[in-house]
Amino acid sequence: MEEKLHLLLCEDDENLGMLLREYLQAKGYAAELYPDGEAGYKAFMKNKYDLCVFDVMMPKKDGFTLAQEVRAANAEVPIIFLTAKTLKEDILEGFKIGADDYITKPFSMEELTFRIEAILRRVRGKKNKESSVYKIGRFTFDTQKQILSTPEKQTKLTTKESELLGLLCAHANEILQRDFALKTIWIDDNYFNARSMDVYITKLRKHLKEDPSIEIINIHGKGYKLITPDPEA
Repeated sequence: MEEKLHLLLCEDDENLGMLLREYLQAKGYAAELYPDGEAGYKAFMKNKYDLCVFDVMMPKKDGFTLAQEVRAANAEVPIIFLTAKTLKEDILEGFKIGADDYITKPFSMEELTFRIEAILRRVRGKKNKESSVYKIGRFTFDTQKQILSTPEKQTKLTTKESELLGLLCAHANEILQRDFALKTIWIDDNYFNARSMDVYITKLRKHLKEDPSIEIINIHGKGYKLITPDPEA
C-alpha cells in the first residue's frame, strides 16, 4: 500500500480549517491542522511533511514569518499560501519567501487539491528522473534535456517551451489553469506575461502538429488542455 503524503495545514478560521482537513483526508492525504503559526512551527519541527498550506493572517505568528522559519529549517518543502489579500506586493512577498503557490480566498476545494497535486508532481519529477520523460502520442519529451523527439527527428526546445510543455504533460487531458501556469513559469500572471504564454502555446502547437491525435485546446476563462491518447509519464 502506498504511504500517504503528509500535509501541514495552518489556518486560524476553525470552520475553514476543519473543512480543508476533512476534504484533504477524504482525498487520501494525511492532513494535520493547527490554528496558528506558532503551533504550526512546533509541529513542523517535530514531524516530516511533504507539503505545507499556510494562511497568511494568523495569530501568534503570521504565515509569512512561519514560511521563513520553515524555509530556514527545510529549503525544499513546498509551501502554498492562503490569503484574502490580493495586493500585488503581498503576492510578490510570498513568492520572494519561497512560496510554490498563492491562492486567494474564496477558493474551491477542487482548485486547492489541483494545485497541491500539481506541485507534488513537480517535486516527484525533480526527485525521480524517470518521471522527467513523457510519451505523448508519437512524441517522446525529455524535460531534463529539453528535447521533443519522434522516430524521425529531434527538436531542442527553449527553457520556457520545455517548462510549459512539462506542465501540460503533467496535466495531460486535464485543464492546466492559466494563472497557475503563469505563476509557476513567469512568476507573475500580468497581462504581458499572459500574452507571452499565448505565444509559447502557439509554438508548442507547431512542434506537435506532426501528430494529428495531439492538440492543445483553449478552455475559455480557465486555461489550456493537452489532448493526447494514452499519456504516459
